[in-house]
Amino acid sequence: MHLLPDPSPIRILVVDDNIIVRAGLISLLEATDELAVVGEAGNGAEALESTRELRPDVVLLDVRMPILDGVSVLDELTHFAKVVMLTHTEDPEVVHTSLRRGAAGYLVHGHFTLPELTRALQEVVTGSGSPLSAVAASAVLDSVRSAPAPADSREELGLSQREAEVLAAAARGLTNDEIATELFLSEKTVKNHINRIFRKLHVSTRAAAIARWNGHENPAADAGY
Repeated sequence: MHLLPDPSPIRILVVDDNIIVRAGLISLLEATDELAVVGEAGNGAEALESTRELRPDVVLLDVRMPILDGVSVLDELTHFAKVVMLTHTEDPEVVHTSLRRGAAGYLVHGHFTLPELTRALQEVVTGSGSPLSAVAASAVLDSVRSAPAPADSREELGLSQREAEVLAAAARGLTNDEIATELFLSEKTVKNHINRIFRKLHVSTRAAAIARWNGHENPAADAGY
């Protein structure tokens, strides 16, 4: 029996120090019934306080902010909510650091439409994808190109052959449905493999698992949701 999707809107906290950017983003998000803005913050310290209080489903987090920047509060925020970096910053090193510290995605302003953003947030909440803007995807691809051979990664990370195939496909940006099609599996089986991979790697986001696969030794050890 297929379960109907949860009709409740995704609860979002918007964090950006630029009040104009923040207001524009909130206006965009509130244009659809599938998303609900439950709060806003102007720096990392406010983001931590609001996330603890409001417990949103997703925090949309800017990188460069006063008092505490976005990257520096990522580890703690991921204890309470999924976090997607939403910023103008296109520095590949910032992308890598954000994903290693537990960001579930990395989006750059001006590179997505509202439907694309809505779908990206739905994928983050369900755990079926890790949205990346082109610059972020390029940074991840660079890591893949310089990563150890999958067999070596499988042995070092303690993954089964099938788990390694699933994670390698996820590292290429495939969704659960696309992985299922490519590997001739059901989507439920793919989800089961992903959950086992998370447990073995001691992570709870696809981005952190992919970081481990790509040879980064210290991604954020997420606390689970």
